[in-house]
Amino acid sequence: MKNIQEAKDPDLRACSAALQRAALAARKIAIQTGTNLIIVKDGKLTRISAQALRESAVGSDFQVSSSA
Repeated sequence: MKNIQEAKDPDLRACSAALQRAALAARKIAIQTGTNLIIVKDGKLTRISAQALRESAVGSDFQVSSSA
């Protein structure tokens, strides 16, 4: 399988970064609104609580305001 960063299409090359930004935004919104985040992990739907997201955000690169 080819590395997507080596694709000829510039939009395709940029999609990886866009997906990472979207995932970070989803985590921030889930924390701010106190809602669960649903992801697919190892082929199974997994629910991550807002509290677990808050705990994993401590010490990470992003800061989330607690006001919603």
